[in-house]
Amino acid sequence: MLNLNHSYFGFRMTPEVPPPKQIPLLDLIGVFFRVGVTSFGGSTAAWLYKEVVERRGWLDDEHFTTALTLAQVLPGANPVNLSIYIGSQLRGGIGGAAAAIGMVAPPFVIILILGYLYRQFGSSPVAHAVLAGLAAVGVGMTLTIGVKLARKVRRPIPIAIAVTLFVTVGVLHWPMIPMVLAMTPLSIGLEHLQAKKRTP
Repeated sequence: MLNLNHSYFGFRMTPEVPPPKQIPLLDLIGVFFRVGVTSFGGSTAAWLYKEVVERRGWLDDEHFTTALTLAQVLPGANPVNLSIYIGSQLRGGIGGAAAAIGMVAPPFVIILILGYLYRQFGSSPVAHAVLAGLAAVGVGMTLTIGVKLARKVRRPIPIAIAVTLFVTVGVLHWPMIPMVLAMTPLSIGLEHLQAKKRTP
């Protein structure tokens, strides 16, 4: 379909840009509901990456990395922050609310049930074995998304910052909050300088 736009020299024909496809709210709620039910031990981001980026293509790697970064640095629970950001990017404010509800409601019910069961059977060796297995799954999923995103990072500064934080916090057990507060402005400043150098 073509629009006729009047110009100084007459009529000019320009192609009409189709509006972006709007994601149904039920699909949005369904995805976050499924992730909320199936993600364990901090693997929420990994499941969301698989659903939102790899399976459905709602966001690309760059936008998902931005969402993950904001979810980490903003106050509040990371999965909730991540769901609100992604939902608002896809469907605005109502999308953010729908994604957050879909993410929070299933774990809330499951935690109540598991809390009761743990109170009754928490001393059982089987319960500890199950929890240890779920923790291992969460660590594996988190490492998976870290490796996938790291493969697509070609700039040395983010890699150096990530390695520094991993060594200082993960290996040397330095306090995380002071390290993040120190490395964040340094990372932003270095990226700003690199961006100025890349700009002709």
